[in-house]
Amino acid sequence: MADRFQSEEPTKKTPESQGIDVGAQQVAALYAKAFLAAAEKSHHTDALVEELGGLADLFGQQSDFAAVLASALVSQEEKSQLLDKVLGGKISDTLLDFLKVLSRHERLDLVRPIEREVVRMYDELRGRVLVHLRTATPVQDGLSQSLRNSLGKLFGGEPKIEAEVDPALIGGIMLRVGDTVYDGSLARQLEQVREQMITRSVHEIQSRRDRFRHSGGN
Repeated sequence: MADRFQSEEPTKKTPESQGIDVGAQQVAALYAKAFLAAAEKSHHTDALVEELGGLADLFGQQSDFAAVLASALVSQEEKSQLLDKVLGGKISDTLLDFLKVLSRHERLDLVRPIEREVVRMYDELRGRVLVHLRTATPVQDGLSQSLRNSLGKLFGGEPKIEAEVDPALIGGIMLRVGDTVYDGSLARQLEQVREQMITRSVHEIQSRRDRFRHSGGN
């Protein structure tokens, strides 16, 4: 059960790592790797990754619950019982076991960083490319699919688009992949895709209108 989440975690609270965010991120990455390994063995990875995301949101919203689980005044046995009482039957056994492991190692404060690492690793495993897309106006469904296809060809993977609307954006569109920002030739190429989509839509509407008029005249 819990041993499926074993990770080679560095010793806690050393002078070098205490209070350092980089160290916490490294620990989060270790647990994320262990979680994904267990999820892959269960053959329900998609569901478990999504479930972990919902749980991270819950921990962020329920600060009192998280505080009790993080308290040194509450024994590990009591924490385990509390997890069973509050979450038992509401989340998968795999995720519940994972939380108990985090609780025993006093790492429940890393649920959100672990979740972010899980998503990053899972996207990488599946060949997904995270693309931050900023546009001056909302992207329509048809255009979004066209952009997705274009980005897939450009970056050689399945694009995972995080869209943001910024009315003040000059040029209409900006992309960021990792640490690289594309707002030059690539942005112009995608802008051309957008214009082509609009042109096709206008043409289709006009054609339907003409057919309707022709039909009505017979």
